[in-house]
Amino acid sequence: METEISRMDNATIFDLKGRLDSRTAPQFEKQVQDFLHSPDCHLVLNFNELDYISSAGLRIILNTAKAYKSSPYCFVTCCMQDHVQEVFEISGFDSFITIYQNLDDSLEQLRASS
Repeated sequence: METEISRMDNATIFDLKGRLDSRTAPQFEKQVQDFLHSPDCHLVLNFNELDYISSAGLRIILNTAKAYKSSPYCFVTCCMQDHVQEVFEISGFDSFITIYQNLDDSLEQLRASS
């Protein structure tokens, strides 16, 4: 899995590409943990090019959501392919993680909440 990290407005954006599974999760978890040490802005996970997510990937998403729960900033996701969004819906993650259709919508909502 490849991850590109960028910053736009008051948000850090992780663009995920490939498969987030038990083999790639440790590397992604380290990147997220490095960011979560001192978050100073909103966090957007862009799933546009994420082809697959396993339970190992969901665990990282859950831990990220927990870390942001007590933060003054927001954690959101966007651009999920249908089969990835179905995993979020079946697992119930869509009940506590905000999912936007595209990156522009997510950034606009984060701007409005700041």
